[in-house]
Amino acid sequence: MAANAIDQTRRMLSLVTYLRERPGARVEDVARAFGITTDELISDLHVLPMCGTSFRGGDLLDIDTDGERIWWHNADAVGSGTGEPLRLAADEATALLVAARAVATLPGLRESDREALQRATAKIETAAGESAGASSRLSVTFESEGGVFADVDRAIAERRRLWIRYYSPARDELTEREIDPIRLFAVGHTYVEAWCRLTEARRTFRLDRVAEIRLLDEPADPPPIELRDLSEGLVQPSAEDPEVVIEVGPGGRWVAEYYPHDSAEELSDGGLRITLRASDPATLRRLALRLGRDGRIVSPKELADSAREAARAALAAYGD
Repeated sequence: MAANAIDQTRRMLSLVTYLRERPGARVEDVARAFGITTDELISDLHVLPMCGTSFRGGDLLDIDTDGERIWWHNADAVGSGTGEPLRLAADEATALLVAARAVATLPGLRESDREALQRATAKIETAAGESAGASSRLSVTFESEGGVFADVDRAIAERRRLWIRYYSPARDELTEREIDPIRLFAVGHTYVEAWCRLTEARRTFRLDRVAEIRLLDEPADPPPIELRDLSEGLVQPSAEDPEVVIEVGPGGRWVAEYYPHDSAEELSDGGLRITLRASDPATLRRLALRLGRDGRIVSPKELADSAREAARAALAAYGD
């Protein structure tokens, strides 16, 4: 089960109740309350109206937005003691139940959250009816990443700072640092966006690269920052990031297709001169090694020199 399905499950379990109690809620306020972007919230709102209170027609949830506020026109459809349990399609029920049960087994999850999730799961099983049967034959194992997920989730909920030992593949080293977590999200892998006290900057950490983690008693106090829109992917260079220039031959033109860049100028040999930005230019050394004779880093000079040195070391190791 993909991690983003778990994130969406947790939102969907709460969003209906949240909106029902707040008619005319502002989009920005709801997105902030759930720790997501407004685009992610709008995407969720596009799904909710497709859910109904039974398999009969004419009882879909009537939720809409004008881009600023959210209105629910038939909120009594799922009111306490009224209407019928929400009905889900078989695949929706299976995804929700498998994800909910997986989250409930996470080590470190607060007992109150676990109990609330189990109650919600029981309600989904009732609403799903026979469709719930397929979910009992599926399971998800989080292994070591699950403990990290639970600790980060708890730190966010309790506004506590975290200490982590983190592996950086670009430098091939473990570093110790304290972070103030801001949000969990998934783009292929599961990440925590946080304010790093080591670098005094916003950083993104992949959970499966966290070698060790501890909750600290010190309260988290990240500075006010605008959440990035991740709908276009995780790698979104900023105008403030250092500029890197790479020249590639015809065999390296694929770089312009896979890496966001500012410009790509044609070269006389059929190659490209690509200008891009990277928050950590050192990560591009691996790209230079992959390109081999099909490309080279032109600037900055320090990165070009380190890439050449890495290439020499790799050749020397291969020769041995």
